[in-house]
Amino acid sequence: MPSFFDKLKGWLGQIVELGLLLIALGIVLQILFGRAVSFIPGDVVGNLIAVVKAMGDNGLAGLIAIGVVMWLFWKRQPG
Repeated sequence: MPSFFDKLKGWLGQIVELGLLLIALGIVLQILFGRAVSFIPGDVVGNLIAVVKAMGDNGLAGLIAIGVVMWLFWKRQPG
């Protein structure tokens, strides 16, 4: 029988996957239709560009942060 922490880990993994899918959907819709998509508040693409720019402005620390985030996402096993 799976423990509580195994179940919690599974739920959190599914929430993260759902969040990533929603971000990807927001990016695609904003690229196709611009900011006219009414159910997506804010500027998804602009915010993403700002995060990448902020990490790039931090030099080596930003590069290390990007590497850690990419490692965390690539480490996950789907399912």
